[in-house]
Formats: sequence, structure tokens, C-alpha cells
Amino acid sequence: MGLLAVATTTGQEVVRLTAGTEALFQVNLFQVVIAAANAVVFLVLIWTFAFKPVSAMLSTRRERIEQGLKDAEQARKDRESAEQERLAALAEARRESNEILARAQKVAQETRDADIAATREELERMRTRATSDIEAEKQRALADLRAEVADLALRAASAVVGETMTDARQRRLVEEFLAGSAGGAPKAGDQRN
Repeated sequence: MGLLAVATTTGQEVVRLTAGTEALFQVNLFQVVIAAANAVVFLVLIWTFAFKPVSAMLSTRRERIEQGLKDAEQARKDRESAEQERLAALAEARRESNEILARAQKVAQETRDADIAATREELERMRTRATSDIEAEKQRALADLRAEVADLALRAASAVVGETMTDARQRRLVEEFLAGSAGGAPKAGDQRN
């Protein structure tokens, strides 16, 4: 019940206060101007201390984001150009390796050809030398054989004639006869066949 008594007393007081005033709604121009000035000062303070720093911070952030996007685009371009440079360097390295391989094969072939030619020349020299050595040995053997035949012929003639035939003139005659008959006489190899 106390609550009802308080509500009733309050209601009566409100009625008494409202009965003493003339108009319900009154505009005080001084209070409106003061309220407007307060609003302007409040907006200026908010702009100065809140919107400017926030605006500057947003502007800085926007610039960083734009710079980050530019950097990302530049990095993409750099990556693409680096890939192209890598491919170009790889192609160049392959080309150079092929050139080196071709040069090495050419040098190897030239060296092999030079070695073969040198070996052939050496074999030809050895064959020529062997042929000349064989011919010289053959001539020496023939000369030894002629000298021995001449000695035998002189001994045989000495035995037939009964006197010694050691005279240089007689030896020369026998050697001339043997040299002349060697050209017309069949060779030892021909007699076997």
C-alpha cells in the first residue's frame, strides 16, 4: 500500500506544477544558440582530435596497402622475368655445352686422324727401312757369296793348273765373270721353283 500512496502523491504534485504554467511548450532562443554553439565546438573538437588522426591513419594505411599491391605486382613481374632469364640462361648453357661437346668430338677426331696418319707414316718408314736393310743384307750376302765362290774358283783353278792363283788380276777376272753370270744365271729362288 505504500507504493500506491507514493504514486498518488507524485501524481498530485505533477498536476499542481503543470497548472501553474501558462504554456506547455516554449522555445528559449538563447538556449538554442548555446546548444548549437556547443554542438559546433563539439564537432570541431571531434574533428581535430578524432577524425583527423583517424583520417590520417586511414590514409597512411591506404597508401601502405597500395604500395603493398604495387610491390606485389612488381614482385610478380620480377618473378616472371627471373623465370624467363632462368630459361634463357638454361638454353644458353645447353647451347654452350653442345658447342663444347662438338668441339671436343672434332678435336678427338682430328687427334685420332693425326695419330692414324703418324702411325701409317711410321709404318711406311719402318717398311722402307726394313726393305733397304733387307736389300743391303742381300747385297752383302751376295758379295760374301761371290767372294767365297771366287776363292773356291781360284782354288779349283789352282788345283787344275797346278800353281797358285792369288794374283789380284786373276781375282778380278773371276769376280767379273761371276758378276756377269749372276745377271744371266738363274737366281737361287728360281732354281727351287
